[in-house]
Amino acid sequence: MKKSELPDPFEKARESKGYGEMNDQDDPVTMLLRHKDVRKSAHNYKTFQSGAVPGRIVIPSEVDIRDTRQIPFEVDPPVHGVYRAIVEPWFKRPLQAEYQEKLTAQISEIVEETLLKGSVEVVTDFALRLQSRALTLLLNTPFSESETWISWGTHVFRSEGEALDGDKANILYHYIDEQIDRASENPGDDMYSVLLNSEFEGRKLTKEEVKGVMVLTFAGGRDTVINAVTNSIAYLAEHPEALERLRKEPEITGRAVEEMIRYFSPLTQMGRVVTEDTHVCEHAVKADSRISLCWASANRDAAVFENPNEIVLDRKVNPHVGFGFSHHNCLGATHARQILKILLQTLAQKVASFEILDYKENIEDLDHFQRKVGFHNIQIKFNPLTK
Repeated sequence: MKKSELPDPFEKARESKGYGEMNDQDDPVTMLLRHKDVRKSAHNYKTFQSGAVPGRIVIPSEVDIRDTRQIPFEVDPPVHGVYRAIVEPWFKRPLQAEYQEKLTAQISEIVEETLLKGSVEVVTDFALRLQSRALTLLLNTPFSESETWISWGTHVFRSEGEALDGDKANILYHYIDEQIDRASENPGDDMYSVLLNSEFEGRKLTKEEVKGVMVLTFAGGRDTVINAVTNSIAYLAEHPEALERLRKEPEITGRAVEEMIRYFSPLTQMGRVVTEDTHVCEHAVKADSRISLCWASANRDAAVFENPNEIVLDRKVNPHVGFGFSHHNCLGATHARQILKILLQTLAQKVASFEILDYKENIEDLDHFQRKVGFHNIQIKFNPLTK
């Protein structure tokens, strides 16, 4: 098996019964595995709600480490749509040419630095740095802030050996509180200031609401982007023909990004809380229990995707759910897509080939399922393209 391969641990359960089960901190989860069931349930917010106790729809549950409601992630329609309309224009800024130029400069710099070094540990010394630097553009904050975020490591709620780390989470909460207070006293053109000046149903957003948006922004796009960047580079290391094709056919880069998101599924699943006794896949689920929308399984459903366990760079029909589905589709998807698109373009322009020197896989323990999501670390040699 190739080092970059991400096997599908859900195939047997998906095809035989359509669901799986796992225990999460004594709050069990029924996992929906089929593409059609995941999409249907994601759309049905009345039966499967996001606006439960803060932290409960996340797997592993974050109930014990936060009481701030992430907005608009943990609210349901119609209120969800009101909040989303406030923040969505800000998250569409990566479509602007000036934003893309700055992002291109950032990514080019880190790739060129790596080429000078020769080899790099991609997770912490490449992907984490790239994600943190790019976040300064999304938040419109000084570039120097990225060094603080890099110091937090690859996940803001997790540490070595602990799926949830309350002390580490408090570092993020304290940081955001300080930034909101600063923006409140000295408004600027950063995301904190813009949110504090935004209106919700005729009033300004509260500091707690602003904090909810910011916690989501920091936590939601961190290890997911890091996994996507790392897995993409590992894949290109073992598939030089793919790198060559991106070099010769740059017009397929957008489709390649979508396909890598489908195959890698940087976020395995997201929960919902059941509001009434119901059935999923002919399996009874009780009110106030949890289901999960297993994006990673849905994205390998052979009923929807031909050759689902292969990366088809120019896959033409690709209804993947790697960025979620329906009203709760990922707010940061535009930013993430631009990062991956510019990264693939830059690598194709500057790198001849890669070599994987050493690695340690990152395996999620989901009770009956063990899913590789990427790497804890992976050392890769970057070989420059000489013209």
